[in-house]
Amino acid sequence: MLFSKKSNLEAILNGLFKSYFERVPDVKKITNAMIKKGWVSSQEDIINDHIAFRTLGVPYLGIGSFEKIFLKYGYQKKEFYSFDTKKLNAYWYAPPKPNLPRIFISELRVNDLSKTAQQIVHKYTHSISQDPVDKLDLNKVSEVIDFFHEPLWELPTLENFDTLLNESEYAAWVIYNRYYLNHYTISVHELPEGFDSLEKFNEFLVNLGIKLNDAGGIIKTSRDGLLLQSSSVAEMIKADFSDHKTKEIAGSYVEFAERKILPEFQNINQNKILSKHRRDGFETANADKIFESTFIKQTKKPL
Repeated sequence: MLFSKKSNLEAILNGLFKSYFERVPDVKKITNAMIKKGWVSSQEDIINDHIAFRTLGVPYLGIGSFEKIFLKYGYQKKEFYSFDTKKLNAYWYAPPKPNLPRIFISELRVNDLSKTAQQIVHKYTHSISQDPVDKLDLNKVSEVIDFFHEPLWELPTLENFDTLLNESEYAAWVIYNRYYLNHYTISVHELPEGFDSLEKFNEFLVNLGIKLNDAGGIIKTSRDGLLLQSSSVAEMIKADFSDHKTKEIAGSYVEFAERKILPEFQNINQNKILSKHRRDGFETANADKIFESTFIKQTKKPL
């Protein structure tokens, strides 16, 4: 995920990953084990399939605001996804260069929540009277990195958090974690032959003591069978609330993806396979279950 040659975009991605790396111990644990196995020599060798962010669908925020950062740096907006049960919309964004990660941005349909939940969300976001991204100088790397980690609204009370949690675990996650990086994704198919299947990689993770999200099965497979995904269960973090109460809540997690070669390129020499020869994009059913990596049903599950 980390980049040694830093364009402005690569420096921004490095800035995002640095704090995420510190907050999600599983990342270091997995990386060190991969280095010990000889699959990679450093974090820089791990190919990042995509990174994901969660947002709130309220005025001046949401996808329409957040995407401006990545569109500025050459990302292209691609397919739309709808998750009706979870009341979410999402888009994915293709990178300007193949060595960069895809971006997946989701947004809570706040207006679809109960009146009580809507009131809680607006209680914290109503003071935002203009798009915060419009105030940034997107050419200034440090300014963009700081934006991802700055508090756009006040910390919630524990009571408000719990009320949201009971209705939408996604809403509760965002109201506390804000725009924090939700997860990054290891491209399993880029690993050395013999270790480049998700099934084998999951065995490695389980032996390492990594708890995996089993919603919809450990491996979530697209309808065409070409996109396989799994994920760790979110790390629990100690959260301090505005009413001076604390609680262990879900933080971020790690995803793992295997993109198989498209049928029309099956006869190409394996050494000449590029990312364009593999299944691209995302799958609604897969992503729907990956979201649940931060849900109580997964985080409370024994290892």
